[in-house]
Amino acid sequence: MAPVSTITRRPTRTVRIDAVCAGAVELAREAAEEVAGRGGVGAYLGCEPEGERSVTHYFTTNHGGYVGWRWAVSVARAPRTKAVTIDEVAMLPGTEAILAPRWLPWSERVQAGDLGPGDLLPAAPDDPRLVPGYLGPDDTDASDSLRVLNQEVGLGRIRVLSVEGRDEAAERWYTGTHGPDDPIAQAAPHPCATCGFFVSLAGPLGTVFGVCSNEYSPSDGQVVAFTHGCGAHSEIQAPVAAQESAEPNQHVLDTLGYDDAEPDVR
Repeated sequence: MAPVSTITRRPTRTVRIDAVCAGAVELAREAAEEVAGRGGVGAYLGCEPEGERSVTHYFTTNHGGYVGWRWAVSVARAPRTKAVTIDEVAMLPGTEAILAPRWLPWSERVQAGDLGPGDLLPAAPDDPRLVPGYLGPDDTDASDSLRVLNQEVGLGRIRVLSVEGRDEAAERWYTGTHGPDDPIAQAAPHPCATCGFFVSLAGPLGTVFGVCSNEYSPSDGQVVAFTHGCGAHSEIQAPVAAQESAEPNQHVLDTLGYDDAEPDVR
């Protein structure tokens, strides 16, 4: 026995365009001009069916700020009547319309460096870069975790940096302008790790990064990678000027006068 389906399938029916509504082009144009103003409606682009007795007419727009947009006027009529009425007038974007960027919430629009004096940027409750303080930040050793736990309880910090937050910061710093691939680092004679002005960070990040303390360096006060560098390295030596020859002067100048050379006759 073949299975019998109890689902009733109705054949899809193509909506036929209503001839009366399709012929109401001038009525649709007048309705669009009431909204757009005289001269704001351009050439007729055609119409599309919306239902059994409903059609939408399209017109180009002559407004300079709406290139590629079009006026859409929906008309309809009641059953067994020839009177066509206006349903809606709207301006819709076409395939070549200039559209505004996709809306983003403020939390996604804010970029690094956007905050100014008085601005506030609260961290989300589920921010993956942060974990509760009692979990410890990112140490894997048990003794270190207990030490960090005691410190966090004493300091009262509610949340601390998570492993994911640490890795994101390390990746951002290492590939940024204070990493090894920056042009100033490529031209530097020595890396930051061998510079006397380099101050290492504490914790896991201290194995890769430190802070520059040279006021003449473009990275002064910034987190720099061990492999970063600049022209203000502490061990750069000033060029030594060529010393003059130490050989004695071989030329003797005669400074005696004629009278000085006469013998003393008494």
